[in-house]
Amino acid sequence: MKNYQRLLITILRIAIGWHFLYEGISKIVQGNWSSSGYLMNTSGVFSRFYHFLAGSHALQMTTDFLNMYGLAVIGLALFLGLFSRLASLAGFILLVLYYFAYPPFGNPMLNPADGHLFIVDKIFLEATALLFLFIYRENGFGLDAWIEIYRQNRKSAIQQMDGGSRREAIKNLATIPALGVMGWGAVHSFKTYGVDVMTGATIQVKRKELNELKGDLPKGKIGKHEISRLVAGGNLIGGWAHSRDLIYVSTLFKAYNTEQKVYETLMLAEQAGINAINIGYASNPLLAKYKKMTGSKIKVISQVNPHLNNKELSKIGPDTNPAFYYEFIDKAIDYGVDIVQVQGNWCDWLVRDHKLEVIEKMLGHIRQQGYTAGLGAHSVESLIACQEQGIIPDYYMKTFHHDQYWSAHPRENRFPFEVDGKEYLDHNRFHNNMFCLFPERAVEFISKTTVPVMGFKVLAAGAIEPEDGFKWAFNNGADFICVGMFDFQVVSNVNTAIDCIKGATRTRPWCG
Repeated sequence: MKNYQRLLITILRIAIGWHFLYEGISKIVQGNWSSSGYLMNTSGVFSRFYHFLAGSHALQMTTDFLNMYGLAVIGLALFLGLFSRLASLAGFILLVLYYFAYPPFGNPMLNPADGHLFIVDKIFLEATALLFLFIYRENGFGLDAWIEIYRQNRKSAIQQMDGGSRREAIKNLATIPALGVMGWGAVHSFKTYGVDVMTGATIQVKRKELNELKGDLPKGKIGKHEISRLVAGGNLIGGWAHSRDLIYVSTLFKAYNTEQKVYETLMLAEQAGINAINIGYASNPLLAKYKKMTGSKIKVISQVNPHLNNKELSKIGPDTNPAFYYEFIDKAIDYGVDIVQVQGNWCDWLVRDHKLEVIEKMLGHIRQQGYTAGLGAHSVESLIACQEQGIIPDYYMKTFHHDQYWSAHPRENRFPFEVDGKEYLDHNRFHNNMFCLFPERAVEFISKTTVPVMGFKVLAAGAIEPEDGFKWAFNNGADFICVGMFDFQVVSNVNTAIDCIKGATRTRPWCG
């Protein structure tokens, strides 16, 4: 081959070699790197194999060692051109294992890092290049070629080679100083910036993995549906952060929870035992797409409201077209939801403005379609008013948290129906900071109801620790709790729910 052709082969080989070497050294240097999360969260065709590797401490330790040092050794061999064909074959096999852990075919959400490119992704391309280097006899410049030159000239010292042989030997040794230069640059970068943030050894947010689950998440029944007693909330997906005066948090939620991240979180939640999610109506297309793409059986509880805005409430009367009440109910059903629930803020507004007949009609229409009908509320006065009028849903969904946290405004300054109302700059008044204004009234109401109760906002939108909020809600009568959570919180929240359910001290029997 001509020199420029050999040079191109060499560049391809050392580029892949550097990638392997860098990944391997980064994992080794980190000191506490583990493949556990990577293996346990696979859900591809061969996921059982990867789960098997993670299921045994000895196998996982072996897998970690082979990953770290295998990457480093293969990378070094490829970079220097030493045992190039053997290193190419070993690298190809390792990449095949990576490829099928999160394959870019079938379920489109199995490769969240690179997107769904359908069959061909970066791992596929790199594996193909290594297969080419293994099959192709020419490996470019490197120690293999240098050794071959030495063998051909072993009868004489290297210094006595002719000029062409010496020049050829020097070319094949050039990868060594190249490695030194690139290695120095990597070390300098690490010292400058403190942490490598670009490789698989990156320090991640502390999270528990699926193999750390404490057991099966208990379930109960709502209507004909068996529901996990911890239900995923939809606010983090929709970007409704309820973040008081932190104005950028909602945008941050949306930026983090990309469509891929939402699907990754939902798949993790299902694997952890959460089999239901309660969403705002606007999130229905996203969940319908998720179920279609993944074949998920997750129960979708959709909140609905009349097709009116808040200012049009006063116009509701006997002559109002019922289609305004039913439109979103019918559309939610068309999206394939499992349970339909009248939205909490709309229940409050309709009760506040003495429009209870709208709630009754909506619940009736949901049931006429053969669906379980839920009723949400922030103000316990709304549910009391409905009950007094004989309007009883199949289950209640009530904001349910205590008020022992810093941002809760004083009890004497709390007023019914102020949630979702005006937000005051006065710290002693409501400012998107409380959702269960009178906890003791809510507890009293729930203690007497005979239909299941799902508590939501049990953490007061992040103001209460999960162990505290979950325990309080279950101890005070909630049969289910709905909690918005990021992916790194899923397993920890499931474990907390399991503990709180097992240790619950309730006066109200479990319902559902």
